[in-house]
Amino acid sequence: MMLYLILVVPTIFLGMWAQSKVMGAYKKWSKVGNRRGMTGYDAARIVMERAGIHDVEIVPIRGQLSDHYDPTSKRLALSEQNYHGRSLAAVGIAAHEAGHAIQHATGYSMLKLRMGLVPVTTFASKMLPFVLLGGIFFHMTGLITLGVLAYLVLTIFQLVTLPVEFDASKRAKAQLVNGGILYDEEMEGVNDTLDSAAWTYVAAFIASLANLIYLFLLSRD
Repeated sequence: MMLYLILVVPTIFLGMWAQSKVMGAYKKWSKVGNRRGMTGYDAARIVMERAGIHDVEIVPIRGQLSDHYDPTSKRLALSEQNYHGRSLAAVGIAAHEAGHAIQHATGYSMLKLRMGLVPVTTFASKMLPFVLLGGIFFHMTGLITLGVLAYLVLTIFQLVTLPVEFDASKRAKAQLVNGGILYDEEMEGVNDTLDSAAWTYVAAFIASLANLIYLFLLSRD
């Protein structure tokens, strides 16, 4: 129990802090419009067009911060607030997702690696609750070992996700200014929004790593 408190519990609070940070930044900058009146849809379209990408569909979806790029269907989905919104937060997030589309089009190696890890990561995620229930609560050593392997997969996936997300934000920030979407002085809102979002990926990696270490040490007892 003490080992869990030392290794895992702090990462729970880190995750809560990261989520609070990104929500705070989004709330702040979603109230500040961009001077050119660009919507999130406009920003994503312009960023991709300047990169020579014309075969990615941009669609609105329900939910807050549900924005994502699906490389399997070449579909860039923006939450309705960001799709129609003209705020600095909306434009920044849309450009970030367009950054993933550029990664896909250019064959960015880390994105390809993450895509390749998705099937095994999905399987590990589905297996994990049953493994932890049997391994930790019923002290079944074999299941704890499987839990270690599952968390190893998840940790590798989270580690690979870091450069993918950081690179997408870097591409987005460059395109927003170079593409004439935002003025230099407006980048403060984009930087705050995207940098805050990056902390959620860092927190997820640290949490996964802490759980991996915890289960590994538990399996050694």
